[in-house]
Amino acid sequence: MIMISANWISALRIYLSASAGGHLVWEILQLPLYTIWTAQFRDQAFAVIHCTLGDLLIALSTLVATLVAVANPAWPRDRFWRVATVTMLLGVSYTIFSEWLNVVVRASWAYSEWMPVVSIFGLHVGLSPIFQWVVIPATAFTITQKRMVRAKFV
Repeated sequence: MIMISANWISALRIYLSASAGGHLVWEILQLPLYTIWTAQFRDQAFAVIHCTLGDLLIALSTLVATLVAVANPAWPRDRFWRVATVTMLLGVSYTIFSEWLNVVVRASWAYSEWMPVVSIFGLHVGLSPIFQWVVIPATAFTITQKRMVRAKFV
């Protein structure tokens, strides 16, 4: 049986807090890349809050799935960047699928003409959300590691 240490909980809290701030800012900044940009302010605010909460669920679920799959009880002291890398790969993979599903298949939202679009495995997806799931988790993991070192947890 694997015991979850206080270090895991502390690292998880730091990572999710840093992710929340980063995703909130990113969602606000990328609004012009979606057609919601032309909607009323309250619709934009709802979209930002809704998407940020979704981002946090993705951040939590990808990290927990990675911890279950590849971490050991000594994480975050051991295998920190391995866990971070796998978590980011899962986040990017889910984002590619979700953007394709919600833009192309369901038409739940749409890109504005300003969104750079790339083709990945034949799926046309916006570049900003892909960058988001590299930049924000990488930053959040860096913050997590620095705070854990400073607190002498690792």
